[in-house]
Amino acid sequence: MSLINKLFGGSKEPKEEKVLPWIALATVEQLEDISEKSKTKPQVIFKHSTRCGISSMVMNQFVSAYDVDLPVDLYYLDLLSYRDVSNEVGYKFQVMHQSPQLIVIKNGVVVTHASHSAISGIDLTKYI
Repeated sequence: MSLINKLFGGSKEPKEEKVLPWIALATVEQLEDISEKSKTKPQVIFKHSTRCGISSMVMNQFVSAYDVDLPVDLYYLDLLSYRDVSNEVGYKFQVMHQSPQLIVIKNGVVVTHASHSAISGIDLTKYI
């Protein structure tokens, strides 16, 4: 491989894409399950706007930094497709809507949440 290709990422080798153990959050009924499960294992909700560049950038940063061995349930909420679920998350867990947003639930209550670039500042290991 030439020096130019090395410098500018011209490698023909495909990058391995990291896949997280997402659980789709698509119904309001799941929120009661999340609350109940949080009594034995932290539950994490990532609210994502699929049409927002900032949300996509934050999502990519989160995926890159996420430790797949964490003992949490990780939910993905496409808030544009499931607006009613997104609204109910705010009501049920008393968190003002933001996008993107990360919400950590333990023992039925939100123990931390963040939006936008502040998501990368959350250390999920503190809530295990």
